[in-house]
Amino acid sequence: MQHKRDIRPITYLKNNTADLIREVSDNGRTVLITQNGEAKAVVMDVEVYDRWKAAMAMLKILAQSEAEFEAGKVVSQKETFARAEAAIRRIEKDG
Repeated sequence: MQHKRDIRPITYLKNNTADLIREVSDNGRTVLITQNGEAKAVVMDVEVYDRWKAAMAMLKILAQSEAEFEAGKVVSQKETFARAEAAIRRIEKDG
């Protein structure tokens, strides 16, 4: 969190829900909600959330790719293109 205004107690959320939602939506920032001084939840704009989910999906794909590479599960570029061309031919034939 960059600013103190990005951290709010749960009572603020309870008493100012509409204002908090508008603030988060308008400025695209996330707000950390605390309960008894401990972080418990994050409120964020839907667009920010969608970008975050997309980034997490890409990181997951990257981690899986790295694991497959480390395990030796690799195919040459030539083989990859040959498989792709064969799949295209099958689709064209069946299509």
